[in-house]
Amino acid sequence: MTALIQTGLAQAGTVLAAAEGEHNMLIPEWADIIWSLVVVVVIAVVFRRFALPKFQAVLDERASLIEGGIAKAAQAQEAADEALEQQQALLAEARSDAAKVRDQAREEGKAIVAEHRVRAAEEATRIAEAAQRQIEAERQAAAVSLRTDVGDLATQLASKIVGEELADSVARSRVVDRFLDELEASQTVGSAGREG
Repeated sequence: MTALIQTGLAQAGTVLAAAEGEHNMLIPEWADIIWSLVVVVVIAVVFRRFALPKFQAVLDERASLIEGGIAKAAQAQEAADEALEQQQALLAEARSDAAKVRDQAREEGKAIVAEHRVRAAEEATRIAEAAQRQIEAERQAAAVSLRTDVGDLATQLASKIVGEELADSVARSRVVDRFLDELEASQTVGSAGREG
C-alpha cells in the first residue's frame, strides 16, 4: 500500500513539473483581463447612462400608478364607508318611521275597536228598545184582543144567564168594562192580601 502511495506521489510531481513549463488554461493573460475590464466599464457606463434611467422611469411610473391605485382605493373605501353610514342612517330612520307607523296603526286600531264597541252598544240598545216597543205593542194588542174576546164571552154568558141578548154595543161595552174592572180589582186585592 505504501508502494502505491509513493507511486501516486511520484506521478503527481512529474505532472506539476510539466505544468510549470506550460501555460495554465484556467488563468487568463493580463492583456485579456485588461481588455475585459475596459469592455465591462464601457458597458456599465452605457447601461448607467441610457438603460438605467429608462428602467428607473418605468419603475417610478409603476410606483406612481400603484400609489394612485392605493389613493383611489382609499377614496373608494371612504366613499363606501360614507355610503354605508348613509345607508345605516336611512335604515335607522326607516325603522323609526316603521315603529311610528306601527304605533299609530295600533292607536287607530284601538280607536276603531272602541268606536265599533260604542256603535254595537248603541245598536244593541236600539234593538232592545225596538223589541221592547214591539213587545209592548203586542201586549197591548193582546190585551185589546183579550178584552174583546172576554167581552164577547161575557156578553154571551150574560145573555144566557139573563135570557136576553145584549144587542146594543154601548150596553155591551159597559158590561164588559165593568166586568174587567171588577176582575182587575179582585186581582189587586188578592195580590195585596198575599203581600200583607
